[in-house]
Amino acid sequence: MKDQDHNQPADGQSERTNNLHVRIGHWNTLKIIREKPFGVFLEGGQYVDILLPKRYVPEGSKIGDEVNVFIYLDSNDDVIATTETPKAELGQFAGLKAVEVNQIGAFLDWGLPKQLLVPFSEQKMRMREGQYYVVYLYQEQRNFRIVASSKLDKFLDPRPGRYKNGQTVDLLIFDKTDIGYMAIINNRHQGVIFQNDIHQPVRIGQKLTGYIKRVRDDKKIDLTLNKPYDFKSTDFSDQIIARLKENDGFLPLHDKSAPEEIGRFFKTSKRVFKMAIGGLYKQKKITIDKDGIRLIENA
Repeated sequence: MKDQDHNQPADGQSERTNNLHVRIGHWNTLKIIREKPFGVFLEGGQYVDILLPKRYVPEGSKIGDEVNVFIYLDSNDDVIATTETPKAELGQFAGLKAVEVNQIGAFLDWGLPKQLLVPFSEQKMRMREGQYYVVYLYQEQRNFRIVASSKLDKFLDPRPGRYKNGQTVDLLIFDKTDIGYMAIINNRHQGVIFQNDIHQPVRIGQKLTGYIKRVRDDKKIDLTLNKPYDFKSTDFSDQIIARLKENDGFLPLHDKSAPEEIGRFFKTSKRVFKMAIGGLYKQKKITIDKDGIRLIENA
């Protein structure tokens, strides 16, 4: 790394830096120690001091103040700080757009002035400018640069995840297959959303809230974008009643409706819908007719 000598503690500064460890590729809260016309220097732990360029210095800041900054390497491979928010941090998966492809590799927009390199050796398929790709951000050992890889398998945790059916999880869509979409779960594991469980537009690189549908015997994970309703509760039934009241007591849906129609109305599966209206029918709150369901007055 170009600033390796600069990164070594100077005489008299070792005691100050011993207890501070700065993490490249992450947010750090650092103290202003010097001011210059072009910016301020921050207490940099193992890197001694780190420049925060003038355009990023919070107004009214002074020596001794602490600032929350993101640390990365600039185009000269110098450690530098910014208050701009990147689209991903080191150790995270993200969907990013390729803005340039040249003889070195592909460069992705990750929200910072220096674009994120994906070397050719780390491209699962040759990247093209203007396309979005899901990548993992990691740090090269030889020079500490943050780079990315679209070869995701080696960064996903192969150990089975401890998930419960119905658990809420964060999802990142990373691939489309014949059976549905593959998603990264909580930045760690992978699972599948089957096509018949998708009732909304989905694209590669999209972040979504999802739910564990089930963990199979082979430890593979099925996902759903629809909140699994507990039919001992009235959550979904109440939602149907509310929609009926909004539509003068009638909805053009019933137990024979196409799954796509039900999905457009409620973003849920036909099975879930049928269970709910069956319960409401037994409670004498609705009637189920050939053209739809009707709310029973004073039910």
